[in-house]
Amino acid sequence: MMTSSRTSGNWRLLLTILVTAMTLRVSFTAVAPLLGPIGDSFQLSTTAGGLLTTLPLLAFAVVSPLAASLARRLGMERSLGLAMLIITLGIALRSSGAESLLWLGTLIIGGGIALGNVLLPGLIKRDFPGKVAKLTGAYSLTMGVAAACGSALVVPVALMGWGWQGALLALALFPLLAVLLWLPHLRQHQSANVSSGPGSMARSLWRSPLAWQVTLFLGLNSLIYYVVVGWLPAILVSHGFSPRQAGSLHGLMQLATAAPGLFIGLVLARMKDQRIIALLVALLCALSSLGLWLVPTLASLWVVLFGFGSGATMILGLSFIGLRASSAHQAAALSGMAQSVGYLLAACGPPLMGKLHDISASWALPLLVCTLLASTMALFGLCAGRDREIDELPQRATARSSS
Repeated sequence: MMTSSRTSGNWRLLLTILVTAMTLRVSFTAVAPLLGPIGDSFQLSTTAGGLLTTLPLLAFAVVSPLAASLARRLGMERSLGLAMLIITLGIALRSSGAESLLWLGTLIIGGGIALGNVLLPGLIKRDFPGKVAKLTGAYSLTMGVAAACGSALVVPVALMGWGWQGALLALALFPLLAVLLWLPHLRQHQSANVSSGPGSMARSLWRSPLAWQVTLFLGLNSLIYYVVVGWLPAILVSHGFSPRQAGSLHGLMQLATAAPGLFIGLVLARMKDQRIIALLVALLCALSSLGLWLVPTLASLWVVLFGFGSGATMILGLSFIGLRASSAHQAAALSGMAQSVGYLLAACGPPLMGKLHDISASWALPLLVCTLLASTMALFGLCAGRDREIDELPQRATARSSS
């Protein structure tokens, strides 16, 4: 009877994790298809519209390092429930129809998403320590599917008479459902499991080579992904594709990012060492960037390869957070470090690549830089993929010195 109750509790927690993951992605990505009507409502320039999509990334970079400290005080469950409430508030403000609240709500949503992004890997490490890779793949797949569905549905909803405000407000159903699912877990809160470990753990991670290898593997993927997401339509149009074709290929790429979630978690669960797969998926990103530059007529192939490689790299990077950390608290701290650096790079990437395009009057140089960055990411993947935990490093050093 006890085993049956525990199994039921695990399934409820898993469902809660998946709905939370849906919220973290769809609340952010569903805005892009509505940038046109939003811009028309407030007479926003193209630059301002771009900033609206970049603003959450800046919030991710600022809030991510604070998430582990919040979890130590409130616990994982309460912190994630709070994140869902924050996102709900942000969605309500963003959908109000006032320009100032549009910006404020977007910023608040970014803060809530940052908390969830950081804490979910730690929660999985704590409650499902033997299934980190499988569950990371499952929630990454859920995020990708939710993003694709959200992007496809918001425009039809807006055209049904709801307007862009109503379409964005409808997204509040996701965090509200997540809050309801978190409520039973809040009563089962166990603060001791979250706050274990010294208070200096988060600071010490910034001095760990392995922590930096995981951080830069995940961070460079974020940079390259948001560069391609931001500029792929313009790149394709410059090579002769119509705007409709470019939009379709852009959607195909995002759908391809979800595909690795179907099986990569199962593959990782059978591997103690992930160096080879980290190398291969990172090189897929490099190959596709090079292909878009040199053979743009095969763009459909390159966008699928890029989406698959980037999606697999994200799952690997998130899995590394759980696999390389020695405790749930350390996983949350490492997640905060990796995502703070990653989203800071991601926020800087698109404007810098746009500047390179303006200087060279071509997309060749930005694509070459993306190829080099993806190759560098592959090297960090070789290092981060080794079968070891962060705490093992000082212990081994101590053992060698004593001998």
